[in-house]
Amino acid sequence: MAFSVNTNAGAMAALQSLNATNKGMNQVQSRINTGFNVASTKDDSAKYTVAQTLRGDLGKLSAVTTSLNNAKSVTDVAVAGAEQISDLVNEMKSKTLETSDAGLDAESRKAIAKDLVALKKQIGTIIDGSDFNGTNLLKGTAVATDGKVSALQSISGAETLTVDNQGFTTKAETAFGAWSGTPSNTDIDAISTAADGDAAKTAADAFTAKLDTFFGEVKDSLSEMGAASRQIDGQLSFNSKLTDVVTTGVGNLVDADLAKESATLQALQVQQQLGTQALSIANQAPQTILSLFR
Repeated sequence: MAFSVNTNAGAMAALQSLNATNKGMNQVQSRINTGFNVASTKDDSAKYTVAQTLRGDLGKLSAVTTSLNNAKSVTDVAVAGAEQISDLVNEMKSKTLETSDAGLDAESRKAIAKDLVALKKQIGTIIDGSDFNGTNLLKGTAVATDGKVSALQSISGAETLTVDNQGFTTKAETAFGAWSGTPSNTDIDAISTAADGDAAKTAADAFTAKLDTFFGEVKDSLSEMGAASRQIDGQLSFNSKLTDVVTTGVGNLVDADLAKESATLQALQVQQQLGTQALSIANQAPQTILSLFR
């Protein structure tokens, strides 16, 4: 090997090695700081673009979950209202049957009729108040323009879950008259003003038939909305699991193994120290040439 002060091959080799070690340390420190093995497309274009696509899917899944949660809330409020209404109708049926007792005096019959009017108003209040975020599945006539709720079922947006308006306003008013504006209490008044027990029984039977019809409609609505609520719960559960799976998939693609990176960092630190010493030794090599000229 020729002795030269112009070209120090050993120093250049040591510098190249030290630069490579420093580059490796910067990369490892970046992974430790961010927690990502692939933080940019410059690290790995294929993995980064796949991860970005999956992150987009996660955003869509979040939107689907929000839509389903809103539909569930609207439906659950309507179910709660319909369940309460079914209890009140049962109470009205019991009181109506009581008025058909031939041994009941007129004053008692009038008092029960007042209870029936109060229960009817309460049902109307529940129908009007079964609202969530501006949507009421009970209030209306069950036509296309009445309030209903639709929810996304998938990230494609092509499939939706719809719960239709149950039209309780029309159904309840058909059963026992309007409860707001100018109240209509025709059937209840017939019970209250019955001249005798036979007339009271006739009026009670007529009103009971209407209550039975409405009660059947309430049961059908409860069945429909209950099934819809369970379907929403099932879809929410699936979305939650799918979100977890996709999140794990993204992590598998881009997350750094910090235990491995920690071990790599320690090794690189030792290499850096050795590289610095090697470069220092190589830089001192030209000094030996001076001994030739003494």
